[in-house]
Amino acid sequence: MSAVDVSYTVSGDGPPLYMVHGIGSRRITWDGIIPELEKHFTCVRYDLRGHGESPVTPVPYSLDDLVGDLERLRQKLGHDRIHVIGHSLGGQIGPAYARAYPEYAASVILLSTAAGRNEDDSQKVKGVVAKMRAEGVEPVLGTLLDRWYTDDFIEAQPAAISDRIKQVLGTPEEVFLSVFDIYAGTEMAPWLHEVICPCLVMTGEFDGGCSPRLNRFIAGELPNSELVVLNGLKHSILIEAPDRVIGPVRDFLLRHRSA
Repeated sequence: MSAVDVSYTVSGDGPPLYMVHGIGSRRITWDGIIPELEKHFTCVRYDLRGHGESPVTPVPYSLDDLVGDLERLRQKLGHDRIHVIGHSLGGQIGPAYARAYPEYAASVILLSTAAGRNEDDSQKVKGVVAKMRAEGVEPVLGTLLDRWYTDDFIEAQPAAISDRIKQVLGTPEEVFLSVFDIYAGTEMAPWLHEVICPCLVMTGEFDGGCSPRLNRFIAGELPNSELVVLNGLKHSILIEAPDRVIGPVRDFLLRHRSA
């Protein structure tokens, strides 16, 4: 499938930083860390194909399709070397982009993503997709929210939870399932060693699907990486704790600003 022109927002000044959200999300997922980053970087955040204001193209989608969309956006905006930060599925798109286009990748930040899954890990995540395919996405939302947020956050921030539910249900179901298939079926283990640019790997202590165990594996496979585990958090670290994400992200990017 050919690349599509995605809907995007650009703000800030400095080296370009492309920001890639996850399944059923939107570019606004970055709002909590944008104010600090746009002081130092040209922040390019966009909606994945099929999400938000981007075109809904026929499924199935592949990881290569999503990497191609990112490269098309880079070409459109005329940037040379770019930093890439991705969350969840975006954390697979980022390193896949750096592998496909090493000459354009200055650094990659992988937030709350997965590689090195064992058979049990794979069966669990594929089981979630199978359940959604059989029953629909909405009946499984409770399970997903429990994986994404801590109980305290769910209780304290009902508006944020409501917004996330609207994002998921506002994503065409076939798109949501297709990108979930990519996330569940992608195994970066065979090729992570080919991603040679500096990388920051970060996850939450209690992220069941993107656990510290899997992220230690990712950091160990990448030739030039750092690992940060945020205590007490689950999957949605950008929404629940942007104030804790921004420090390590900003410090890493500033150190590699001119990479």
